[in-house]
Amino acid sequence: MFAGISEQYDKLYRYCYFKMHDVQAAEDITQEAFLKLFENSRYKEVKNPLAFLYTVAKNLCIDEYRRKKTVQIPENMLADNCEDKIIESVSLHMALDRLTDREREIILLRFVNEVPVEDIGKIYGISRFAVYREVKKILKKLERRLSYE
Repeated sequence: MFAGISEQYDKLYRYCYFKMHDVQAAEDITQEAFLKLFENSRYKEVKNPLAFLYTVAKNLCIDEYRRKKTVQIPENMLADNCEDKIIESVSLHMALDRLTDREREIILLRFVNEVPVEDIGKIYGISRFAVYREVKKILKKLERRLSYE
């Protein structure tokens, strides 16, 4: 179907964890997304299984978020005593919080999970050139916000 299923599993898990900030929820959603792909009687006909997985995971994260409606501080931020890392992390989180959900998701997919531009385009229904333009615009926005903080 597609190479490196364990690598894709790890990337999808990171995506879910980034959105949920909860290890258990991220694991559950990741597993459920893969189950939905393989339970689909025509999963071998899915043209882009990676786009399918991210779309399912995104929808499951939204459902879970609506069910919980709570915000949690990641555990690793609380345990870290290094002041510079905390300040840098908080600044980055503040800059990311000012982005739209779509902008944050595109940055996560592209740079954290290294999803190919073509696949991101399929997830959002836009051309790869539109993805390149949007990524460039988002990075400029983040750069401006980080330089002010």
